[in-house]
Order: sequence, then structure tokens, then C-alpha cells
Amino acid sequence: MKQKIYLASDHAGVELKSFLIAQDVLSPYELIDLGPTSEDSVDYPDFAHPLAESITNNEGSLGILICGSGNGVCMTANKHKGIRAGLAWTEEIASLTRQHNNANVLCLPARFITQEKAVDIVKAYLNIEFEGGRHQRRVDKI
Repeated sequence: MKQKIYLASDHAGVELKSFLIAQDVLSPYELIDLGPTSEDSVDYPDFAHPLAESITNNEGSLGILICGSGNGVCMTANKHKGIRAGLAWTEEIASLTRQHNNANVLCLPARFITQEKAVDIVKAYLNIEFEGGRHQRRVDKI
């Protein structure tokens, strides 16, 4: 069974989300696009909350949230118990958010990274595992 990755954005992230879905980096996963599908103005919590709930209800799944700055979707997702959403604008930050913080949601700032950079960030996030050890103790305190 393929690992599930839920994707959602606001209007500012629709183009980047669509681009990522079309990339090989996500082909090994079962992708579930929670919207939106147009660039008409929407409220990011209307998409970030369902993504966080989907991850909570599907153990082992991951999420990718995208908005203009990445902050709004990140703040929204982190309101949910069991969600550890991390905002990344470089590959190193993406790796560390998963390796050290066991982030189950990657948040991307569509207005501040290129599509190619987003692919590299997603690759970095997906191609590293949680390190555990001393980091588990810290995650347990969240």
C-alpha cells in the first residue's frame, strides 16, 4: 500500500500545488488533493483544517500545505493535536523539520520560492526519516 500524502493550499498556492502533483517526486505516493482547484480567493483555514484532520485520521500519512507565506497554513495545521507542521524555504530546513521534529506536514511559501526550489524542498523532506533518540524526547514535550 502506498503512503498517503494529502495536499492543500489557498489561492496563492494552487499553481505550485498543481506543479508539485505533476512531478516525479510525488509519484511513489497516493496523492489526495484537498483543493482548491482555482485561483479564486479562498480562506486558507478552510483547506488546512481538513488536511490536518485527514492526517490525524490516517496514521502514517503526510501532508503538504501551501499558501503565500506558508505561515497561515502552518499556524492553522498546528492547532490540531498530533500535527507537527513545519515551514520550509530551503532543503536543509525541510530535512531538519522531519529529521529532528518528526513533522508530518510540510508547509511551503509559494510567493517566496520557485517551483524548482519547491521540488528540491519536497525531495529533502520525503527522503529523510525521523532520527528519534534525543529528538523523540523533545517531540514528546510538544
